[in-house]
Amino acid sequence: MKISEIGEFGLIARLSRQVERHDTGVVVGIGDDAAVLEVQPGQQLVATCDMMVEGRHFSLAYIHPEQLGHRLLAANLSDIAAMGGRPRWALVGLGVRDGLEVETLEGIYRGMAALASLHGVTVVGGDTCRNPERLVLDLTLLGEVPRGRYLLRSGARPGDLVAVTGTLGDAAAGLAWLRSGRANRTDEGCYLMDRHLTPQPRVRAGQLMLASRAVSAADDISDGLASEANEIAAASGVRLRLEAGQIPISRQARWAAKSLGGNPLRWALRGGEDFELLVTLAAEAYPELAAQLRTELDLPLTVIGQVEEGRGVALVEPDGRELELKAEGYNHFREE
Repeated sequence: MKISEIGEFGLIARLSRQVERHDTGVVVGIGDDAAVLEVQPGQQLVATCDMMVEGRHFSLAYIHPEQLGHRLLAANLSDIAAMGGRPRWALVGLGVRDGLEVETLEGIYRGMAALASLHGVTVVGGDTCRNPERLVLDLTLLGEVPRGRYLLRSGARPGDLVAVTGTLGDAAAGLAWLRSGRANRTDEGCYLMDRHLTPQPRVRAGQLMLASRAVSAADDISDGLASEANEIAAASGVRLRLEAGQIPISRQARWAAKSLGGNPLRWALRGGEDFELLVTLAAEAYPELAAQLRTELDLPLTVIGQVEEGRGVALVEPDGRELELKAEGYNHFREE
């Protein structure tokens, strides 16, 4: 069905049905000029937004609408996770290109709604407009953090450990596998494509980190480890020294690198979109927090370096060579 057949208000009504959910914090939801929301006592509002443009950030040739909706919300959830917050409410902006079918947009909203239900998020509004050339998706996510308590990039201290959740480079490996056009029936290929198409933001891990009071700085890995490490170093006024041999890379990513002639370490450093968490924390607090994440979430927390006096980020190769690691992750304004 074409959008022109039902019009803007018909489209809004159909999309709204995909995301209906009761939330006691929603005083006024979809259907009025603006939403009215109630923050819980003792909490502060935390807000983030993310935009995805067809042809730049995704292609409907290889991503299903449900997966696209999932990824759009996941990127925002990951930002809330890095603050240690609880996600609550989402507003969605659509720039709809000519010829796009209603069913595609409904699929996007279904994928968004499925992930939202896992994290207690309610879509409370948004906007739609016509954008003739390409589909543009813009999502704003609002959440809560305890008053005066949140994780920032700026708290790293010399002597802290540097650690990451999960494994890095899987999303970039999955994208490389998709683009290769190879058969995707292998377990390894399917795993990596899932990591790229339907990443799992570490919302609960961020909340546990905040509650532990052990984490001094945090960032989500959306643009690649190199970029995020430099962000923490710059914000904290310190130097991060990372051990290349300690960066956790999955056997699936190593398999893909061997099959495609890629570099798994480069995927981990530059690829981005893993949506894992990069944190600094006191050495004495690491064993307890790592055990908690493993027990409650089956999520590894791996030490990959330490914080030192100075500026920038150093990468120590397995042979002992030390390289300056520049912030060369994903760049939205890089010329193609």
